[in-house]
Amino acid sequence: MSEKTGLTIGALGKATGTKAETIRFYEKIGILPSPPRTSGNYRAYGQEHVRRLGFVRRARDLGFPLETVRAMLALADQPDRPCGEVDALVVGQLHEVERKIADLQRLRDELDRLAHQCRGRFRMADCRIIEALSPHGEVQGG
Repeated sequence: MSEKTGLTIGALGKATGTKAETIRFYEKIGILPSPPRTSGNYRAYGQEHVRRLGFVRRARDLGFPLETVRAMLALADQPDRPCGEVDALVVGQLHEVERKIADLQRLRDELDRLAHQCRGRFRMADCRIIEALSPHGEVQGG
């Protein structure tokens, strides 16, 4: 497809690192507007689709949920509006990332503690890791 007629879904996918299935999904849920069709009934994406999908991909890479991405796109579509609402969405995502980091640090500490329980010193019947992972310290036999 020439630039005059637009990009195919494959070209859009390549340009943004997005699978065609994901592009169709984003169209279906309204995150990405449906493109016009060529006379051969192919989708013909333009540079606005490339920019919008690039934005969506970056936001998703940063962990933003689709509904937040949708809200940011709606705000971005109103260029004269103050950006305070977007700031609040980013701060909310930052808090969520900080919560996840704290959870992961607790998980790391627990795994580190478990890893130092046995060090191969015991028989499986006396394995402190198996005991610690079992409900109420009871190993369920298979």
